[in-house]
Amino acid sequence: MKLSSPALFLCFQHSLKLAGVAAISAPCGQGADIAFNQTEKLFVTSGTDTHAFQADVSRLLHLMVHSIYSDRDIFLRELISNAADACEKLRYESLSNPGLVRDDAASVIRIEIDKPAKTLTITDNGIGMTRDDLILALGTIANSGTRAFLERLGQDSPKEDREADGGNGQSGTLIGQFGIGFYSAFMVAEKVDVETRRAGSDEAWLWSSHGKGAYSIAPLDADRAPARGTRVILHLNAESQDYLESWRLQTIIKEHSGAVAVPVELKDAPDQDPRKITEGAALWTKPRSEIDEAAYTEFYRGLAGQFDEPAMTVHWRAEGRYEYTVLAFVPGSRPMDLFEPERKGRAKLYVRSVLISADSDLLPGWLRFFRLVVDSADLPLNVSREMIQQSPVFTAIRKAIINRLLQELGRKAESDPDSFAKIWENFGAVIKEGLYEDFERREQLLKIARFTTSKHSGGDRSLTDYVKDLRPNQTAIYYLTGENSKSLASSPQLEGFRTRGIEVLLLADPVDAFWVQSVNEFDGKPLKSVTQGSADIKLVPVAEGQDTPSSDAPSAEVATLLAFIKQTLGEVVEDVRPSDRLSSSAACLVAGDKALDRRLEQILAQAGRAGSISKPVLEINPTHALVARLAEKLASGGDKALIEDSAWLLHDEARLMDGEKLADAAAFSARLTRVLQAAAG
Repeated sequence: MKLSSPALFLCFQHSLKLAGVAAISAPCGQGADIAFNQTEKLFVTSGTDTHAFQADVSRLLHLMVHSIYSDRDIFLRELISNAADACEKLRYESLSNPGLVRDDAASVIRIEIDKPAKTLTITDNGIGMTRDDLILALGTIANSGTRAFLERLGQDSPKEDREADGGNGQSGTLIGQFGIGFYSAFMVAEKVDVETRRAGSDEAWLWSSHGKGAYSIAPLDADRAPARGTRVILHLNAESQDYLESWRLQTIIKEHSGAVAVPVELKDAPDQDPRKITEGAALWTKPRSEIDEAAYTEFYRGLAGQFDEPAMTVHWRAEGRYEYTVLAFVPGSRPMDLFEPERKGRAKLYVRSVLISADSDLLPGWLRFFRLVVDSADLPLNVSREMIQQSPVFTAIRKAIINRLLQELGRKAESDPDSFAKIWENFGAVIKEGLYEDFERREQLLKIARFTTSKHSGGDRSLTDYVKDLRPNQTAIYYLTGENSKSLASSPQLEGFRTRGIEVLLLADPVDAFWVQSVNEFDGKPLKSVTQGSADIKLVPVAEGQDTPSSDAPSAEVATLLAFIKQTLGEVVEDVRPSDRLSSSAACLVAGDKALDRRLEQILAQAGRAGSISKPVLEINPTHALVARLAEKLASGGDKALIEDSAWLLHDEARLMDGEKLADAAAFSARLTRVLQAAAG
């Protein structure tokens, strides 16, 4: 068994000590090969050889089964994987020795249910085993016959062996690497029998064990033995009788071994004909030229659990430092779980066509809408999902996949804007989470992001196009955050910007209030909120057809009114000042220059995560008729109580326009009634 790091080697060594096995030593560099003492305790009884396992199996098996495997269902995956390896080995060896497959039978794995006998049998017509093979492969914990075979036929193999394989390196498709998968059978079986005959041999053997410290090997009647290959018979324990249900096995086979390169058949009973469960070839292993859109769509629907058609399909094979295949889909509609709090992706990870994880952490939360399968030739198979996801190989593959999917989204946005617009409509709010979370890819995400603006209501406006259309003297990219685009479009804060023809991004998704705080600029232009600080847009010329706003300073009467309003509102506002951003409304609220954006403060307050809420600034339109009339009344000694009521109503109206609730609805109603009575009188 190869341990990929010194730390993992030490952990395994400690486990062996706990099991009563003598400590082992190995170099802790590139990885350590663990070899166990080959001394056998041999007993002969009635022609049957009884052997002690080469370790304290009763405890060592317990450690393996309960430490390495967390899901009992995987015993079937492991046995099917071993059977597939046996078929692959036969294929390779038959290249130089065609006599091994005299019957020319196609490779197949058959699983048979026998409810009366309470047995589950997994049969293959692969290479089979000799007596010595049984001792080495099944009597030695962590001895990998597959790994030895790979070493013989892999990079160090003779040239003629590689040429016999076509030079394509397909020996790498063999699954087993550790040689411990077989022992997962003891999670469900109280006894395991192995009937086997090596291809080309007349001798057959029966290996049998209860997994409690010893196993036996005996000659097997030729009539009872398979013509070639191996038959693994599991005598299921009382807790595992549910594995005799055909629907359960069919589900496990399709989920965990649906991509194994050998067809799998299932017999529901000994007297019934077998039926094919898998075809022996996964869709993603086929060349793209051999797959039509209908096949992609059918596979997508099974993978994603959706009934629509994919909005985007990405299929590629990576070769180089690491080899892996990816088949990814963007759903045509929003999945039901898109906004679950866990923000988990739906990525299936396979290693050499064997399912390792149905929800692998291959994608960040902001790409969780993708539905994909990844099949790697480089990741270890017989280790836990958690250990795989800590592997540097996994990390490298994950990074490459994220980059590629982001590139594909960018290509889609350029080559097919209409289709990408639909993708963005469904998943733009999710992708924008990456603007807040992923600094490394922020520039790429900003380029594919699409927006609704004050000039383009379709939601397909890019920042690149926005910057191309900047107004003269416009130095920033302006945005407005809120609850929905429709209410934002009618916001009073936009009036001055609209007068000058300045385009404003209307950001209505909750995540928008967060990412704009961390994205400083795009294409050299800073992002600036229209509701934060001073507008600073006086130098931008007025748009054609718009009235030119007055550039004069507020009159002395208006200045006095502003001071009066500030005194009246007291601690409710930070300041009261004349506005550059209003043209038709009387007043609006904005955040101070150093305060958080008001929308972000509202979201944090609703979530109970805000500290002290900053006081807003009340901006007054000095040219508005109502403001001018109030200034006149105050200057002429008018009813100050009525002017105070008007000041509060201006403030409350501004709150309502921002989508906020009134702080005191009863007080608002009383003030409004007094003002209306005065107006009526």
